[in-house]
Amino acid sequence: MPNDWTYCGLGLPDTVFIRGRVPMTKREVRVLTLAQLRLQPGQVVWDVGAGTGSLAIEAALAVPSSQVYAIERNAEGVELLQQNSSRFGTDNLTVVAAEAPAALVSLPQPQRVIVGGSGGQLTEILTYCGEKLTPDGILVVNVVTPQNMVRTLERLSAEPFTNRDGLYVQASRLQKLGREDYFQAQNGVWIISAQKEETK
Repeated sequence: MPNDWTYCGLGLPDTVFIRGRVPMTKREVRVLTLAQLRLQPGQVVWDVGAGTGSLAIEAALAVPSSQVYAIERNAEGVELLQQNSSRFGTDNLTVVAAEAPAALVSLPQPQRVIVGGSGGQLTEILTYCGEKLTPDGILVVNVVTPQNMVRTLERLSAEPFTNRDGLYVQASRLQKLGREDYFQAQNGVWIISAQKEETK
């Protein structure tokens, strides 16, 4: 754990992560995503399109008995993932430097899946994750474009998914404006989740 953060609980400040040009899931969205994920001890968790790894790392820290796989195709993202995992001492996090959905074939079956980046293959990734999830497993998707929001809603409306849920988050953070204060808006994100149907 970094020396500049000694507290427990979800919602690590964005500033404690090593960052580059790769997108990072911001604190407010991270907390709500993990709440939707409903992690339990001993689970296998996939973070597809993990970017800098902020979500994967928080999941790994929250449930140390879990095994988290952070899948990222971007070379800079992979390097940042490795650096951040080392920084936080997340021995239960494995970085997978490859593109989904092909990268997912050799991974252990997950009970929980996060989908962030999709490289233009969102529907294919959601379909494959639906096949591999254990019954009652939970999938949470974060998207920032209306097109991907529609694709996600459509795919999660069909088998094997059920209990679809979602919210749109647009947080604003307190900032200084000269001698005054103001709230600076962050990018809006759709957080959409579903559960895999039980085996009949």
